Amino acid sequence: MLDRTRLALRISTHAYDAEIASLILAGAKDLSESAGIPVQGVKLTTTWSDGVPTVTDSSTITDELIIRAIITYVRFSFGSPQDFDRLKAAYDEQKAQLQTASGYGLRGGDEW
Repeated sequence: MLDRTRLALRISTHAYDAEIASLILAGAKDLSESAGIPVQGVKLTTTWSDGVPTVTDSSTITDELIIRAIITYVRFSFGSPQDFDRLKAAYDEQKAQLQTASGYGLRGGDEW
């Protein structure tokens, strides 16, 4: 998850890994808690040694729709992107589509 997100941000350094990991977890939490979309398999831990963070990514998430939504969340939240409004709108649309899709969120398969 961390490598894919770093790639989407066009970042090759590990200098921002702790911030990116925090945003990945925030995006997963936003989807699961505020939108009711089940997010499973996102596991990132940050340890600090002498003020230097090390991020371990043990994520097992495979759902591409959830992954793309989390990455979009990180993209509009990381730094000050020039296309913030477009990215935020894209994330909101992804979240809304997941909420109504079968097997996700509010619709949850056969239940309405």
